Amino acid sequence: MAGSTLASPTVSPGFARPRKPVSPWLEVWRRFRRHKLAVISLFIFVFMVLAVVFGPLIWDVAINDIDFRARLKGPSWAHPLGTDDLGQDILARMLYGGRISLAVGLAAMVVAIVVGIVIGATAGISRGWVDAALMWLTDLFLAMPQLPLLVLIIYLFRDSLKEIAGPEFGIFVLIVAVIGGFRWMPVARLVRAQFFSLREKEFVEAARALGASVPRQVWRHILPNSLGPVIVAGTIDVAAAIIAESTLSFLGLGFPPDIPTWGRTLLDSKDYMEFAPHWALFPGLAIFLAVLTINYIGDGLRDAFDPRKVL
Repeated sequence: MAGSTLASPTVSPGFARPRKPVSPWLEVWRRFRRHKLAVISLFIFVFMVLAVVFGPLIWDVAINDIDFRARLKGPSWAHPLGTDDLGQDILARMLYGGRISLAVGLAAMVVAIVVGIVIGATAGISRGWVDAALMWLTDLFLAMPQLPLLVLIIYLFRDSLKEIAGPEFGIFVLIVAVIGGFRWMPVARLVRAQFFSLREKEFVEAARALGASVPRQVWRHILPNSLGPVIVAGTIDVAAAIIAESTLSFLGLGFPPDIPTWGRTLLDSKDYMEFAPHWALFPGLAIFLAVLTINYIGDGLRDAFDPRKVL
């Protein structure tokens, strides 16, 4: 039309500019930060880990120094968490024992996740008798009473492992193997369910049509998309392993008496709760905080990895 001018190519102000692509892990962190209790728990748990790792370098009191003049004393400037029946500093012993308690939880979690992923992935990608046999094995382990079996296995094998690997490392390996060996079943069932859901998705069908082998399909396409629920389950396994180690130590079947894990400290303090309640209060509080913060971190990760969750 004569005299008309071409429309300006400027974008209408009603249209927003497209968002820049964000990496999946940054998006998970953004969603995780919305869970206030999970963020607070993460900082508390990180502080506990840093305290047990670097605390003995700052508070360099020997864990076996005996001072009968200060036995069963309450918290003071000289002993911030008090002393036990031999006058040993509880803070120094808790910092040392916390390394072992948290290491047991993390190592047992790794064992449970590795075994669970291997069995769950094998069952999820297989069909027929392999899947049935692995799930029968999983159901068998789920039906076993865990605590009596833990006690029996440790009672039978702890002396031989002490002779082979030493009293501390041998018991550590045994407890991690036993606790991790009885915590892989939920992870295996979870991974199997994820594999059943993902192996029929379009991107897996496309990889299969392009000639990708079964191991490549699992390693490059199915397994990475199954790790979200597995990470959440791993946080629960850490808390369960810490409780299991504390229970075994409280029953006298964990580490030797000269290795003051949090559970062992509770066992030593049970006869003095009327005279020195601080002796049982602080290790019990440490176990409580560790388990509580890990559970809240797991809640935050569950919300962060759930695409249906609107935050």
